[in-house]
Amino acid sequence: MMEVYLLWHTHVDDKLESGEDVKLIGVYSTIYEANSAIERKRSCQGFMDHMDGFEISTYTLDKDCWSEGFVIQ
Repeated sequence: MMEVYLLWHTHVDDKLESGEDVKLIGVYSTIYEANSAIERKRSCQGFMDHMDGFEISTYTLDKDCWSEGFVIQ
């Protein structure tokens, strides 16, 4: 099975309506490419001050990631 790597950045700030700002930076074919994207963001405004907000998630293609329903409250 083929895997892809999603690079996320979360910035937590009490001034934001939801308390956080989550961005999907990109989807990459290898962990190396995802880590390279983090390195490219080191010099970008905002990211350079919040490098701890990066997270790489691994997903398998053609596989359900959520297998249940959901409840509305």
